[in-house]
Amino acid sequence: MRAPLMRRACGTALFLTTTLASVVAAAAPPPGHTARPSQPAAQARLLGEEIVPFKLDFRGTTVGGLSGVDRDRCTGEYVFISDDRSFLQPARFYTAEVDVDADGVHSVRFTGTRPFRQPDGALYPSPSADAAKAVDPEEVRVDPRTCRYWWAQEGDRPAAAGAPLVQPSIQVASRTGAYRGQLRLPDNYAITRDERGPRRNQSLEAFTFGFRSGVVTSAVEGPLIQDGPVPDTHHGALVRVTQQTRGGRVLGQYAYPIEKIFAESDPDSPWGPDTGVPSILAFPDDPHRFLVLERTWVAGSGYKIRLYDATTRGASDVRAVDSLAERHVVPMRKKLVADFDTLGLSTVDNTEGMTWGPELPSGERSLILVSDDNFDKDAVTQVVALAVR
Repeated sequence: MRAPLMRRACGTALFLTTTLASVVAAAAPPPGHTARPSQPAAQARLLGEEIVPFKLDFRGTTVGGLSGVDRDRCTGEYVFISDDRSFLQPARFYTAEVDVDADGVHSVRFTGTRPFRQPDGALYPSPSADAAKAVDPEEVRVDPRTCRYWWAQEGDRPAAAGAPLVQPSIQVASRTGAYRGQLRLPDNYAITRDERGPRRNQSLEAFTFGFRSGVVTSAVEGPLIQDGPVPDTHHGALVRVTQQTRGGRVLGQYAYPIEKIFAESDPDSPWGPDTGVPSILAFPDDPHRFLVLERTWVAGSGYKIRLYDATTRGASDVRAVDSLAERHVVPMRKKLVADFDTLGLSTVDNTEGMTWGPELPSGERSLILVSDDNFDKDAVTQVVALAVR
């Protein structure tokens, strides 16, 4: 999510020929289904962290705004996406070697960077140059089958009458950034001019591959306008999580409950609180189970970052439900894995991206997370490693 500079938080369907009859198992349980007994939530502990220098210059680009990360199984490196909307340099990604093991994070060394390209091969312009063609990059995933880069951008609901409307998208790029296709998204992910769909800066940020790499699961960052108000200090909200085939067919859609705001805002601040889901990550051995990152910022109190173990098992399929505010639905169940305030980090900042890292000798799996500094000197680009059991 794009945020104000003042420490603000967050801030062509792809036609593939693979037949995916088996992915139907990842959709909602059929009527009469009996849910499995509840399993213990994952547990996490801190391995270490590394702070990337502010506005690090790398090959003529400014490293920052890192809002998504994934591990490339073809190289062992990591891919980071910057949410620079081509204001500083063209919208782009970075590759990096992250040295992490059971003893911590030893280094983060950037190895490459490329801009993303439009279908015609052109670079993406900044909103000030051409708002209708601008993008807001937020998440990147490396295709487990092809090692191409799939990336999400949340589009733009215009703040002023007559301004261009840019739809969110999940695009596919070659490893050099060239356009290779686009995933067809659910109809209710579309931004409309009649006040339906995602709110401004609370659109599509999070997605992940799951179930033998055949299912793409995505989450809208905040509640759709028709689904009710955003969270406040008294109430949380429901956001939509969608499972699709790689060709775009919707298998199911579910309501994920995000927490209420944890503190009142500083009354002297011009910025209201901000909360949502910036990242979701599939467990490799369970098509229904995900790690969900919730990120909240409150003026005067800073960030609250929480990680949850969540499941679609037993949840209502809401793809045909027009408004979650007008229907009783069974939401996804979730359990707290980690509150970043309790991990012993040097600082808790705007964490937006996560991916699985290497397995550890202990049998735990490492989890790599990154924070988006919004190119703000009062924020940090922080790479964190957790051990998850």
